[in-house]
Amino acid sequence: MERLELTILRNLVFNEDYARKVIPFIQPEYYEQRVEKIVFEEIVEFIVKYGSSITIEALNIEIDNRRDLTETENKEIVELLSKLNNSPVDKQWILDTTEKWCRDRAIYLALMESIHIADGKDGKKGRDAIPSILSDALAVSFDNNIGHDYLQNYEERYEFYHRKEDKIEFDLEYFNKITKGGLPNKTLNIALAGTGVGKSLFMCHVASSALLQNRNVLYITLEMAEERIAERIDANLLNVPIQQLIDLPRSAFENKVNGISKKTRGSLVIKEYPTASAHSGHFKALLNELALKKSFRPDIIFIDYLNICSSSRFKSGSNINSYTLVKSIAEELRGLAVEFNVPIMSATQTTRSGFGSSDVELTDTSESFGLPATADLMFALISTEELEGLGQIMVKQLKNRYNDPTIFKRFVVGIDRAKMRLYDVEQSAQNDILDSGKEEEYNNEENKPKKSFEGFKFS
Repeated sequence: MERLELTILRNLVFNEDYARKVIPFIQPEYYEQRVEKIVFEEIVEFIVKYGSSITIEALNIEIDNRRDLTETENKEIVELLSKLNNSPVDKQWILDTTEKWCRDRAIYLALMESIHIADGKDGKKGRDAIPSILSDALAVSFDNNIGHDYLQNYEERYEFYHRKEDKIEFDLEYFNKITKGGLPNKTLNIALAGTGVGKSLFMCHVASSALLQNRNVLYITLEMAEERIAERIDANLLNVPIQQLIDLPRSAFENKVNGISKKTRGSLVIKEYPTASAHSGHFKALLNELALKKSFRPDIIFIDYLNICSSSRFKSGSNINSYTLVKSIAEELRGLAVEFNVPIMSATQTTRSGFGSSDVELTDTSESFGLPATADLMFALISTEELEGLGQIMVKQLKNRYNDPTIFKRFVVGIDRAKMRLYDVEQSAQNDILDSGKEEEYNNEENKPKKSFEGFKFS
């Protein structure tokens, strides 16, 4: 019975269509026998260099020109080449079989490398690299998608236009209005606020809401301890003022948590990193580790907060300006959102001039104007003595790729700091807001403009 490795080599020579599909995915190290590996390398080198399949004659000549082969290896290669003939096989079968072989070999090699690392024999990689190595091996597959062909893929495009996009909805009416129904995947969303205004409160509230929507939530904190974030989420979900959590009897606390558990099929994981010590590479390793160890894959990620992350491209203490650093962090986080197909929510500080302002602008973004350039949605959370007295916080849109940012440019939401909650306020609370937005709200379902909320005032 012919070895699969030989069948693959034969089809690489005589089946050009097959060769073009599989060459990007087959690694030379997948071959156990050195002579088969050499033949594979020569086939690939020829196809890449000349753009056409290689003949047995040309293959013989290329191998004869090598000076790194022993006499025994030369004889083995001559014998191997004599077995390569044009024997047709089913196209789909050979593709499927080759894909399975590649995955099996990748997993085997990953296991061997992991054992090598675990035994302390790898001077470059530590044990924390093992989950990522295994994940990459398990993910091996033939993906021939190299772009969207505008003229040929029109059916896929039409389906995309009519497919309902999976979004993480807010439990706050106006946030759903400005985002057209919630946060889509592969996006970076930023809340801008001064110290103590409510950045973490906002993210904890949205995380709690997502959990109750049966979503898996990952909350990464670089500012507060894991327990402090969990405490805020407890206050929100258990409907208990944060100062009174300590007074709850164990049985009452346990019953409330079990009650939440019965309401959702989702999970919430909180992970703490020291300030300014973690970057997107650490977060990627965490995601891979959670997938392997807990079968946990988040639907949304919160990072509290962006400015105290580090960059995977620039070492801490290196001589770079804050614009470059913060823009780099934002780009890396958005790249992470795209790679793992999730929305990421984070926050940033206002500048000193914007700290006490009642009308925050994009220019009040702390440290870097490169952050707004990268974010998909950016909004300011504004608190004044008057708003605080009313139990409200103002939201001002700064950038919005989901909708026209002039529609509901400013609005207020209720805030209960004791229970770490936000809530919708009565429409009358919006009436006195000076909004520079349009007088008509666009309705997607009817594809026509309709009158906005009655009583809304515009400047």
